[in-house]
Amino acid sequence: MNIKELMNTQAGWGMTVLRIPIGIIFIAHGLPKFGLLGGRGLEGTAGFLESLGLPLPLLMAWLVALAETVGGALIVAGFQTRLAAFTTAIAMFVAIFWVHFDNGLTGQGGYQWALALFAASVALVLDGAGKASMDRFLAKV
Repeated sequence: MNIKELMNTQAGWGMTVLRIPIGIIFIAHGLPKFGLLGGRGLEGTAGFLESLGLPLPLLMAWLVALAETVGGALIVAGFQTRLAAFTTAIAMFVAIFWVHFDNGLTGQGGYQWALALFAASVALVLDGAGKASMDRFLAKV
């Protein structure tokens, strides 16, 4: 698969409408992991991940912070959307099963929000960025 095929999207306006708020939400969740917007930063995030028993917590903190922040920004821009959404889907998959699953779907700390973000990310991986996107423009160049 070449880069144009990866960026090509036949999706309509629906994916554009989905993509922009989903990307903003990921950015808003990623920035605190870097210590912005009142967040606990990478060390705090790593401590939380370590308390959950995740291996290599500082590396995992970096990966999730980058996936959410940079991935979210790329999703908003509609640039390399499938790749960015793949990283956010992985982050949400881990969040569902490692962080929230024991709390149930709708209970306190449940996984409903992470599941919705996972589903949106997978939809973007499958269908691409939609009509108003850098991906669509660059795939035609």
